[in-house]
Amino acid sequence: MEARLDPPGAAPEAYQAMVKLEGYLQQCGLEYSLIELVKTRASQINGCAFCLHMHTTDARAAGESELRLHLLAAWRESPLYSPRERAALAWTEALTLVADTGAPDRDYEAAKAQFSDRELVDLTLLIGAINTWNRLAIGFRLIHPTESAGSATASHDH
Repeated sequence: MEARLDPPGAAPEAYQAMVKLEGYLQQCGLEYSLIELVKTRASQINGCAFCLHMHTTDARAAGESELRLHLLAAWRESPLYSPRERAALAWTEALTLVADTGAPDRDYEAAKAQFSDRELVDLTLLIGAINTWNRLAIGFRLIHPTESAGSATASHDH
């Protein structure tokens, strides 16, 4: 598989806007571990190898356990996630699959119980951003640089 194009090279202003949003999200106050769980779960749903590689690596480097990363796709059946994480993961799934789910009231209410209004907006922007990054990586066939040593690939920061 070869990359179709280099997004930052093709549209630098748009790409920089995404990078700026990502910078905001990294310092908005949401826990880093939660951010990486949300990014990983959305990337699992979307089947984005580039982002899965990036965010599981980042999560591990920040101290996330292998077990929690392995069980993330089955988080509803695992006791390893806090109520706040569970609410974020439910909201992540609801919004990532919004055409099918319609963002159900139960998922919104669960998130509202765990997050302030500002945090809920930040969480929603985080979910939207990772879904955009997934679409860039999948749509343009980006390959994580460490997955294909020596090949020409585009990369992105998120």
